[in-house]
Amino acid sequence: MSAVQNESRKRSKKRYVSGQQGKRWKGSRELEVGMLGILITCNMNERKCTAEAFNLLNEYADKLFGPEKLQDSKGSSSSEEEEGEEEDVDVALKKEVAQLQSSGGKRERRFQALDSGANNVIFIRTQNLEPDKLVHHILSDLHTTKKKKSRVILRMLPVTGTCKAFQEDMLKYLTTFLEPWFKTPNSATYQIAFKARNSSHNKREEIIKSIAGLVGKLNPKNKVDLTNPELTIIVEVIKAVCCVSVAKDYTLYRKYNVQEVVKEDAPKPDAAKMKTNPNAAEQEDEHNGGEAEKEEEKKVAEDEKTEAQIEEKVDKGEDDGE
Repeated sequence: MSAVQNESRKRSKKRYVSGQQGKRWKGSRELEVGMLGILITCNMNERKCTAEAFNLLNEYADKLFGPEKLQDSKGSSSSEEEEGEEEDVDVALKKEVAQLQSSGGKRERRFQALDSGANNVIFIRTQNLEPDKLVHHILSDLHTTKKKKSRVILRMLPVTGTCKAFQEDMLKYLTTFLEPWFKTPNSATYQIAFKARNSSHNKREEIIKSIAGLVGKLNPKNKVDLTNPELTIIVEVIKAVCCVSVAKDYTLYRKYNVQEVVKEDAPKPDAAKMKTNPNAAEQEDEHNGGEAEKEEEKKVAEDEKTEAQIEEKVDKGEDDGE
């Protein structure tokens, strides 16, 4: 009987210690104010998305910025790529942990996977490189080559600034953050891509209207353009953190969707065919891409419709003031 009790105590202690360690590990690896990096949305498989993200980011970062100086003492894991997909995920994550531990905390990896605070979204923290430049380079290459390099990654959004996700903090931060692109003598056509996850204390319309008004104050020549803007102000709120960036070619690169950007441009629908088959457009839409991608694009489209109404009102108000 005493043996059974001892075994039971061992199991209970093991579970408790394991749970405590897991809790501390997660807490030390969360998205926080002050971090820079890349937000990546995925299709229900965050572990595989993380492995894909490491492979994709390292491939292009090596070309753009050169190989990472911090090397794994056991050598590259490229020889393991031919093993199973699930094993690739474990290898990528274990390698990251091993390299972090071997660095002794003195040097951080170029890319680190953190808990974003939202489902189906991962945050890759970057060190000593420009995330916006890297993401644009990746999308540009994928758009040119049309070569698909990921299966579960949907969108890659650079994060070049973070602040607290309260309206006063956001506007104060953006007043300075947006100056390089929009303050006189600089000006541009723009749109605002706003999304909030696990956050209910910010009203969407108020935030968009405030940001548009701020851009107008920086230079009245800044104008909203929802068709082909020169710049897109990306604002992603997750819990208490606001992630921001200013992106180029956002429309051209299919809203930074790596699945959509590799697709060939669809031909314009034939008017005669549409009359003959009223369901032709719907059938064509079902042919292009999976349900997850369509759902993501649908949400973005709905968000931008609201943004369009707000931004146009602000723009007209500025015109009337002139």
